[in-house]
Amino acid sequence: MAGPLSGLKVIEMVGLGPAPFCAMLLADMGAEVIRIDRPRKGFSGQDEARFEILARGRRSLALDLKKPGAAEAVLDLVEQADALIEGFRPGVMERLGLGPDACQARNPRLVYGRMTGWGQHGPLAQAAGHDINYIAISGALHAIGRPDEPPTVPLNYIGDFGGGAMLLAVGVLCALLKVRGGGKGEVVDTAMTDGAALLSAMMYGMKAAGSWSNQRGENLIDGGAHFYGTYACADGKHVAIGSIEPQFYALLLKHCGLDDPAFREQLDQRSWPMLRNRLADVFKTRTRDEWCSLMEGTDICFAPVLDWDEAPRHPHNQARGTFIEIDGVMQPAPAPRFSDSVPDEPMPPARAGEHSEAVLADWGFSRLRINELKERGVL
Repeated sequence: MAGPLSGLKVIEMVGLGPAPFCAMLLADMGAEVIRIDRPRKGFSGQDEARFEILARGRRSLALDLKKPGAAEAVLDLVEQADALIEGFRPGVMERLGLGPDACQARNPRLVYGRMTGWGQHGPLAQAAGHDINYIAISGALHAIGRPDEPPTVPLNYIGDFGGGAMLLAVGVLCALLKVRGGGKGEVVDTAMTDGAALLSAMMYGMKAAGSWSNQRGENLIDGGAHFYGTYACADGKHVAIGSIEPQFYALLLKHCGLDDPAFREQLDQRSWPMLRNRLADVFKTRTRDEWCSLMEGTDICFAPVLDWDEAPRHPHNQARGTFIEIDGVMQPAPAPRFSDSVPDEPMPPARAGEHSEAVLADWGFSRLRINELKERGVL
């Protein structure tokens, strides 16, 4: 495959959400990622694998890891891999005979990427959890929402995907650079709690400097400021405004026809609630498309709030190819972009075990060995 990670060989121990997203990122960039799968249905409950976008770009090898001989087969693959990623609770891979010690005994240069919610150690390491729990103890969840309401439940971008999957990808690539420079393999311990805290670094800095309140909905970029937020339009659709800088704020007032002196003290937090209500009344006088005609493309820092159907059709997204259609399924395209190492379009998501025999053969397993694995019920 083409791409900046072409030639990299990765084993993905298939789990839910964050680990597959990390594997997708690596595969999107040209790495050969093999999914160690098990027979299952797609996340939607449908048999059609094409909807499981996080599984795109990889071949699937289905193994029953509880059968004798399964762990040995994975270890044989590990000998040829650059990295392995897994997202199970601490101790699960060890019980399968596939923990870091076993794998790196077979391949000392292996980068072993681990991702959990709470991390590999700590009082909560063995507890169940989801994104909302991990971002709760990082401080991030407390900061999201209106001041007179409970914290707003965000989509699982912060813990699962930003603080988890992307941090794991960075960690794995950092370790691979070390190995390729002559170092030994690494174990990368990625915790979504750590990642969610890290994503909040700027806010912790602003709080320490006294420029960020511990009360949500009262700050510069948490919806407290009237010049940074979303507004309903006459048609019930919404626009997003981010006019922080004075020159951008001045443009906002100009295009809204606001010359009231009350708006001139932009950073007077005492007046923000009143000014937000005033601005809300202004945005309700036009439809979203009318505001787009007036403001989009200016330095106001403006964008329409688009839904899942509208976003792929926006002219800017179309011009950049931000979305692609694979096997009839609209989805985000690989990112970021590279000037020279342009990745191929990802292959459609595979059914569990769709490539089992082909993967083993390509990774050096003999026909006799493959047949033995089938007879034992491993394959």
